[in-house]
Amino acid sequence: MRQGKVFYQNDLAGIITETPDGEYTFVYDKNYSQKFPNQEITFSMPVSEKVYKDKRLFPFFEGLIPEGWLLEIAAESWKINKNDRMGLLLACCQNCIGAVSVQPINEDQNA
Repeated sequence: MRQGKVFYQNDLAGIITETPDGEYTFVYDKNYSQKFPNQEITFSMPVSEKVYKDKRLFPFFEGLIPEGWLLEIAAESWKINKNDRMGLLLACCQNCIGAVSVQPINEDQNA
């Protein structure tokens, strides 16, 4: 199971997870939900206590992954298959342009 901490600016907004069966979940952090109830990371995922689930990586997070020649460089540099979307998200999106970033969570690290 791979996970990433999703930050909105410097605030922990939530956790994105790729489950062992290949599904994806995103859940907002409770502190973030209380402090910023109207500051969603994307309009398609309003701040809520619900767990967002999908069989594919959520479109918003797909949009953070590099494309074109930059994707080629990233995939080659980190030895990540271009189809490994979660791997690319965790490797490439720690310092994105914009307000959202994703920091990988080691399996032995607590969220």
